[in-house]
Amino acid sequence: MTTELWERETFLENLRAIGARAYHDKHPFHVAMNEGGLSQEALRGWVANRFYYQQNIPLKDAAILSNCPLREARRLWIHRILDHDGAGENEGGIEAWLRLGEACGLSRDELLQDRLLQPGVRFAVDAYVNFARTQPWQIAIASSLTELFAPDLMAARLAAFEKYYSWIDSRGLDYFRRRVTQARRDSDEALAITLDHCNTPELQRQAVRALEFKCDVLWSVLDAIHHAYGSS
Repeated sequence: MTTELWERETFLENLRAIGARAYHDKHPFHVAMNEGGLSQEALRGWVANRFYYQQNIPLKDAAILSNCPLREARRLWIHRILDHDGAGENEGGIEAWLRLGEACGLSRDELLQDRLLQPGVRFAVDAYVNFARTQPWQIAIASSLTELFAPDLMAARLAAFEKYYSWIDSRGLDYFRRRVTQARRDSDEALAITLDHCNTPELQRQAVRALEFKCDVLWSVLDAIHHAYGSS
């Protein structure tokens, strides 16, 4: 194996190791959710607060695009905005999350007006959007690599909701169903860009720190929700 390939493999191992130790599927609130341990109030609180994150994903991706000088990278990335905002017959992820909220007993106004939003969630998500605006584009893309760990999480979440939270209208779970596939595609794209364009030791160190930061954002979101609602 050449030195270049060895360094690339080491870089990839370092990125994957972050998920093994820091991804938010290990947070006590998330563990309780997947084990059927959340009350209806706590689950609604999670849906309402996570919606703020969903709303801001297109802003984060637009910030990355605005900083990226490479047409080929922009062409790969731009579909993410439409995936969430919707276009044509595609309702988009934000609309699908609104339907999840309605299936849980929340009104669209409660979600759209941030009536249940916790300050800690707002702070963490806003910090992530600001990170995407102010960091080099390839480092901001590296921060999105939590998607590497998302397909398995989405599949487990969907199974848990269907098993333990039968009071939720199953039609509201479409967001999770589609993200099992989308997250795998998105992670493949983001990983390819990261491996190709974070091609110096310093850029690789920044990419690792960026992914750690994103894990901290997701963990902080759950900390704020857990503090507000508990897990039972």
